[in-house]
Amino acid sequence: MAVLSKIRQRSALMIAVIALALFAFIIGDLFKSGSFDSTSKDVGSINGKDISFEDFRIKVGNVEKSGQGITATAAANRVWDQEVTIALLSSEFDKIGLRVGEKHLMEVLKADQNIGRNPMFLNAAGIFDLAKFKEYFKANPAQAQFLKDREKDAELNAKYQIYNTLIKASAFTTESEGKLKYEMEANKVNFAYVAGLYSTIKDSDVKVTDAEILDYMKKNKKKFKADETREVEYVLIEDKASAADEAEVKSRITALLSGSVVYNQATGKNDTLAGFKAAKNTIEFVNSNSDVPYDSTYVAKKDLPAVDADRLFNLAPGEVYGPYMFGKYYCISKSMGKKAGVSAKASHILISYEGTQVPNKKEKRTKEEAKAKAEAILAQVNANPDSFLMLAFTNSDDSSAQQGGDLGYFEQNQMVKPFNDFVFNNGIGKVGLVETDFGFHIIKITDKQDGIRLATVAQKVEASEATSDKIFTEATKFEMDAADKDFNKVAKEMKLTVAAPVTVAAMDENFGPLGNQRAIVRWAFEGDSKVGTVKRFEVANIGHVIAKVKSIDDSGLVSVTQARPYVESILKNKKKAELIKAKMTGSSLEAIAKTVGATVLQAADVTMDNPMLTGVGLEPKVVGNAFALAANKLSAPIEGNTGVYVVKNISTVKAPALKDHAPYVAKLKAQSAGDVNRVLPALKNSAEIKDNRKQFNY
Repeated sequence: MAVLSKIRQRSALMIAVIALALFAFIIGDLFKSGSFDSTSKDVGSINGKDISFEDFRIKVGNVEKSGQGITATAAANRVWDQEVTIALLSSEFDKIGLRVGEKHLMEVLKADQNIGRNPMFLNAAGIFDLAKFKEYFKANPAQAQFLKDREKDAELNAKYQIYNTLIKASAFTTESEGKLKYEMEANKVNFAYVAGLYSTIKDSDVKVTDAEILDYMKKNKKKFKADETREVEYVLIEDKASAADEAEVKSRITALLSGSVVYNQATGKNDTLAGFKAAKNTIEFVNSNSDVPYDSTYVAKKDLPAVDADRLFNLAPGEVYGPYMFGKYYCISKSMGKKAGVSAKASHILISYEGTQVPNKKEKRTKEEAKAKAEAILAQVNANPDSFLMLAFTNSDDSSAQQGGDLGYFEQNQMVKPFNDFVFNNGIGKVGLVETDFGFHIIKITDKQDGIRLATVAQKVEASEATSDKIFTEATKFEMDAADKDFNKVAKEMKLTVAAPVTVAAMDENFGPLGNQRAIVRWAFEGDSKVGTVKRFEVANIGHVIAKVKSIDDSGLVSVTQARPYVESILKNKKKAELIKAKMTGSSLEAIAKTVGATVLQAADVTMDNPMLTGVGLEPKVVGNAFALAANKLSAPIEGNTGVYVVKNISTVKAPALKDHAPYVAKLKAQSAGDVNRVLPALKNSAEIKDNRKQFNY
């Protein structure tokens, strides 16, 4: 919830704005030496222009260390995309002879807040002073490179602005196009038709082979273009605790409940240590014996482990419960007492006003107007409490309005202070008006929950050294056996499961359900990784992954597996269409309808702009054919989106001629306003781009 996410902050709101300009790069060499182990000089080329590896790695290093928490591979992908964009557009700029004057360049530089609003470059009136700007860099030669880099970025941005403007200006809509748009909207056709729907034939009756899907993709290469990929299958042997490990932890934590006797070397006598039940200092006992430190928070029943919630919540002060399992921990808990109303549930209706930090206000209003409206709504709620939900839905400026103003449960100090104080200082059912920095809130307290403070000794159940050694031995044996034998057969013999294959591209980081496993992806593309190559990887907090390169696809097309969900339905419909067309015989619609077990239907006042057939959907080919027919003429079978159709034109009603089609020309212009965004994808599609990044070890 937009506003609630701000209300719920305990401290000042932190907004992190990462502004990465289309052509701007942070310059400097921060990339660790030795991060790449390839000897190649070029990381790739665009239309024959090489991208220097040295420059590339510098830019990658700076992006990686820009404070955005980005990985080296993600940084390399970002820089590559930028390099491709710059190269393609710069080439276009040169072709048309784009130039940028000093004034334009300075305007772009001034738009950068670090320059345009920098106090060093402002005059007494707080306005950017070009003379001060130039004087600063004249007096600080060490900063000359910074200025040079900024000017280079600004020049590219300025050219891009001009280029965009030129493209937009060149997009012209003619009077003829406007006329056609008018006719498509206004001309109408009435026709009768018979539909042999694809749904009347079972999918199981038509089969589509991998070869047919591949053939379709080859004929439509642009739609299925893809980078080289590797298909990797794997076995995961988890590094997890055994039953014996779990029993050992349970035994150890159970022993903490009662006292124990230990030998004291200093006195030469046995000492009796108090257990958890009798410990005089419970907090110290927890911190000395638990993997998780003592937490003094009061916890509502809903936040306790579901299976043990009732027993834990109803513990008397000092009473102990356990051992019990919570996640990966065995626990014993002692009640340190309860507290009333530690969490609350409330609904609110927010009435904001101009100047508050609230986006998407329902209406503009002054603070006085907002207060008056809030007071009026409060009166309505007091008069009819059941109206709260609908009033929130129709009036609240918070996105919680969609839930009738319900904010769910929250704890002390999660809301801003006035809101928090009202809720936690009043009882369930109380309704009131509170003002915060977000506006006026009509608040209704709907529930409160008590909490219990538990002192919990928790010890993690994890694989012992002996178990980890056993798992390592098993993983190593599988790796060695699978390298020379059938991968799936070895897995079956060792009672291991082969996971579904994962398809990866060279610069991917994620590896299926295992998440970011860049090492596995990188290995799959190494020069000596052929089909059948096997390797074991130790994955932190997961276990051992024994991976095998199942297949290599360098066809330039997506895999058949990926394409099947889309292509299969198309090819099945084509096969169904042939079966339906073979049945469609007869000289009249009635005769044809009998052959496919359908009825003759009517379509009235259909336009080409909205070729919708009732109960069927969009069928532009069918409607277009109906327009093309002379009155009372039958069409040949037409393969549509949902079936095969035969139509008979009843009448075509042409709209009256217009002298001026300006409104339709304007409509087309508005529809094509975003066409400028298609330029870069088009340039990439036609460019010769060589990507050598997989040769480098990120």
